[in-house]
Amino acid sequence: MLPLRTLSVLTAAALSLAACGAPGDAPAATVTPQFVEPAQSVPAVPAPSAAAPEKAPAGTVTSSAAPAKPTTTPTEAPAGLEYAFPVKASNVAFHPTHAKYPATDIFADCGEPVVAAAAGVVLEVSRKDAYVKGAPDGPLNGGLSVSILGDDGVRYYGSHLSKIQTGIKAGERVKSGQRLGDVGHTGNANNVCHLHFGISPPCAETGDWKVRRGVVWPATFLKSWRAKGNKSPVATVAKWKKTHNCQA
Repeated sequence: MLPLRTLSVLTAAALSLAACGAPGDAPAATVTPQFVEPAQSVPAVPAPSAAAPEKAPAGTVTSSAAPAKPTTTPTEAPAGLEYAFPVKASNVAFHPTHAKYPATDIFADCGEPVVAAAAGVVLEVSRKDAYVKGAPDGPLNGGLSVSILGDDGVRYYGSHLSKIQTGIKAGERVKSGQRLGDVGHTGNANNVCHLHFGISPPCAETGDWKVRRGVVWPATFLKSWRAKGNKSPVATVAKWKKTHNCQA
């Protein structure tokens, strides 16, 4: 017989399968998340001729240049990249499916740590719950949320948080397993404590919520990470992007 606590988690899962929303017209956003353009590696540029050296103008800050636009989508994770299960809790469960679109709801008690699934850079942070119950589905469904561009080129999105850690802001680097915030039920979470977890390519656009919320099924990767494996979603995400061109 399953422990009472586990049964409660599974019951909550059944109640919240439709809570994260379905495709629909987005409302006018009252809160615009911060966003950082996904940075890509820049090809090496040959050194200038010794006969005609170039000097940067006074006051130039090279590190502030706009990041390069993506030219290719990675098809495999970089060597040494380690993945982490996105909720650190002893009592945690997730459903392999999700209402209407590919994503996963990870059920755990409110206040349990939410961590980065991979090392990378924070893309977007929403620190205010502006969701209005009964409003059409849109970018406010997630309540408090964070998205990260992993060093593998994949975007990882977590929402319905009750709290976001100080220092987690757009452009900041995070390590795999670093705490991002706490499990909660902000936004359209049907008052059930859980983390909505989505995997997608970074489409370099604020408000691309239909892609950001998830476009490939995370369960197979979550099973691996929870068992201390290192299964990568890179090839799956690259295939989706090639087929759909960031149109969800």
